[in-house]
Amino acid sequence: MNKIIGILGMQGAIAEHQEILLQIPHTKTRIVKTAKDLDCIDGLILPGGESTAIGKLLDYFSLKEILRQKIISGLPVFGTCAGLILLAKNIENQTNTHLATMDITVKRNGYGSQLDSFSTNLLIPTIDKNMPIPLVFIRAPYITKTDKDVQILATLDNKIIAARQKNMLVSSFHPELTCDLRFHQYFLSMI
Repeated sequence: MNKIIGILGMQGAIAEHQEILLQIPHTKTRIVKTAKDLDCIDGLILPGGESTAIGKLLDYFSLKEILRQKIISGLPVFGTCAGLILLAKNIENQTNTHLATMDITVKRNGYGSQLDSFSTNLLIPTIDKNMPIPLVFIRAPYITKTDKDVQILATLDNKIIAARQKNMLVSSFHPELTCDLRFHQYFLSMI
């Protein structure tokens, strides 16, 4: 049976997530731009991009509260980079938040500017116990605090870069910018 994965289509790495997902058998995608697009999806990806811009667009298209309620009600969601910021209940040095569904505090641009972008490989046992996963960081945030219900999946230089809480998965990095399917497959296994 096919799983239909929505990709929030406001701004960011939409096509890249779609290309990865379409390589996974029994997976279809739907670009989500309206509340109606949220119907009939099995999970949702909040792509990397610019969190402030995506947050404003969620407000403009009256999607923020609808999406927030769907996530609270159990819709599996995977936030990469900006998507991680959208899900965070707290953002350092900032009073406003976006969807605020995950019990984490994040530091925006934690690794610096665009010029500080980098890639590395890391063994993440929850995803694969044997083979390191390629990680791409672009103006990446990282998680500075988690609630006890949050499972830390990966750290790099003592910074939390991937976590899960119930139906929510987040990463500081961009798995969609590699040829590696494992992080997306892990998300699909949550559905």
